[in-house]
Amino acid sequence: MTPIRTLCTAAFMVCLSANVFADAKSHAANAETFLKLAHADKLTAPIYAQVDQLFDQRFVQAQAPETKKALLETYKAKAKASLDKAVAWDKLKPDMVKLYTTNFSEQELKDLIAFYQSPLGKKVQETMPRVTAQSAQMAQAKLEGAVPEVNKLLADMTKEIAPADAKAAPAPAKKP
Repeated sequence: MTPIRTLCTAAFMVCLSANVFADAKSHAANAETFLKLAHADKLTAPIYAQVDQLFDQRFVQAQAPETKKALLETYKAKAKASLDKAVAWDKLKPDMVKLYTTNFSEQELKDLIAFYQSPLGKKVQETMPRVTAQSAQMAQAKLEGAVPEVNKLLADMTKEIAPADAKAAPAPAKKP
């Protein structure tokens, strides 16, 4: 390769890599915008609430006197700090951006952003948590009717798969 050709090839590669880097940066920025619109930073709020509830329940179960309430709050604050180290948004965000840039093209993220900014997208965000919760409640109510039958089927299967000698085996002799 001639020196001029090598230089041109190198310049081309530098320009190409700069464009790829710019595209990756733009893709990541779109993922961040979408995650912000989707309120992904609130994703772990239920975890924090559940841990708080666990401490409150343990406090009640221990029949702790009200004079120990400050101790409860101290431990809840320590638990929050522990959770912050693992699942605070600044810890999750880079992985979430990578997850979304891996699974959605930049154009798809732009389309999602446009949808979430539209009136229907805003309505979906507002109503889906309630619709999802109601759907889960309906499924749970229907499931409760099937539980006794499923439990009976499990018991019947357990009886059928038990070895024949275990069904007829006499009780073990007691040690003197």
